[in-house]
Amino acid sequence: MKEQVAAAKSTVRYAVVGLGYISQIAVLPAFAHAKKNSRLTALVSDDPIKLKKLGRKYHVDPQRCYSYDDYDALLGSGAIDAVYIALPNSMHCEYTLRAARAGIHVLCEKPMAVTSEDCQRMIRTAKEFDVRLMIAYRLHFEQTNLKAVQIARSGRLGDLRFFQSVFSMQVKEGDIRLQRPLGGGTLYDIGIYCINAARYLFRDEPVEVCAMSANSDDERFREVDETTGAIMVFPGGRLASFTSSFGSADTAHYRIVGAKGDLSVDAAYELAEKMQLTVTIKGKTTKKSFPRRDQFAPELLHFSSCVLKGEPPQPSGEEGFADVRIIEALYESARSGECVELRPPLKAPPARPRPEQEIRRPAVRRPALVHADEPTMRV
Repeated sequence: MKEQVAAAKSTVRYAVVGLGYISQIAVLPAFAHAKKNSRLTALVSDDPIKLKKLGRKYHVDPQRCYSYDDYDALLGSGAIDAVYIALPNSMHCEYTLRAARAGIHVLCEKPMAVTSEDCQRMIRTAKEFDVRLMIAYRLHFEQTNLKAVQIARSGRLGDLRFFQSVFSMQVKEGDIRLQRPLGGGTLYDIGIYCINAARYLFRDEPVEVCAMSANSDDERFREVDETTGAIMVFPGGRLASFTSSFGSADTAHYRIVGAKGDLSVDAAYELAEKMQLTVTIKGKTTKKSFPRRDQFAPELLHFSSCVLKGEPPQPSGEEGFADVRIIEALYESARSGECVELRPPLKAPPARPRPEQEIRRPAVRRPALVHADEPTMRV
C-alpha cells in the first residue's frame, strides 16, 4: 500500500534535520536544483534564529519549523515523507530509527553512524518499517569520480595494484569534528572519503587493515586524532594507503596505479572546487578539468526517485556499514599497534558506483551563514 501511495505522488516532501554548516552551504540550496521531485517542507533545529531566518529564506511555513523536542510530532504530522539528517555523527542512529519507526524515509549524512552495530540497527529498522534508507555519499553521483571509476574498470590501466590518498585540513578549535562524544575524529569525517574511494575503485572490500595515529601538542586535539595514516589490504595483493589530518593544509587527492598506467584526481573530495583528472598510460598523459557543480541536488533527485518508485537507493545503508566497520578496525589497530583482520567478509557487498549514476546540476552560490561557522581555517 505504501509503495502505491508513493507512486501516486510526484514530489517527496523533506524535513532537513540539523541546520549547521553543511545544511546551510549545500543541502538547503540544493532543493532549488532538485525541484523536479523534491520539496523542502520543514526544518528542525533548537536555534530559533536559524529557524526564523532560514525558514523565511527557503519559504518554509513557520508552522513547519520544529525544535528537536518536537521531532516526533513532526514525524507524525503527515507533513513530510522524508528527512535529511545532517546532525553530529553520534546522533545519526537515534534520529534515523525514530524516523523509520514513524514510516518516514531517511537520507542520512555520512558517516552513517559511529559504530557498525548502530549501522546494522538502522538497516534492520528501515527494512522492518518498509522505508528507504540512503547514505549521502555525494561523490557517487559526481562526474570526475565516476569517470575515474569508468577508467579503472575499463582495463586501460591494467591490473590495479595500489591506491594512495591524502585528505587534510585545518579544523577550528571547538568544532564538532574535534569532539569525541559527538563522533569526532579524522577517519569519521574525512578518512571515510579515502576508504570509500579505494573500495569503489578496486570494486572490492579490504581483508586486513593497519593504522597509526599521531598528535602534536596542539590543544585542539585533546579528544581525537590529529593525523591518522592507514593501510588497507585488498584481495589479490592490492594495497590502499591514505593519510587523514585535521592539522594540516588543505589537500584532497588520490592516485590509483595499475600494471599499465595510473590515474589521479586532484581536489577529489572537495565540495565546491574544480577537479582535475590525470591519466597516464604507457607514457602518454592526458588531463581533463571538471567544473564545480551542485553535489547535493543529485542525492535528493536520486533518493526521491527511489522513494516514489519504491526502489532501493544507492548508496545504501550497507554502503555506510561497510565503511564504518573499516573505521572501527583502523582505530582498533591504531590503539593496539597490531593489524586487524576484517572477518567475516561482507555477506553481500554493496553495489558499486556506476557511471550511469551521474547527475549534473550547476553549482550553487554560497549563501550567508546564520549562526554557523566555517569548520576550517586558512593558514
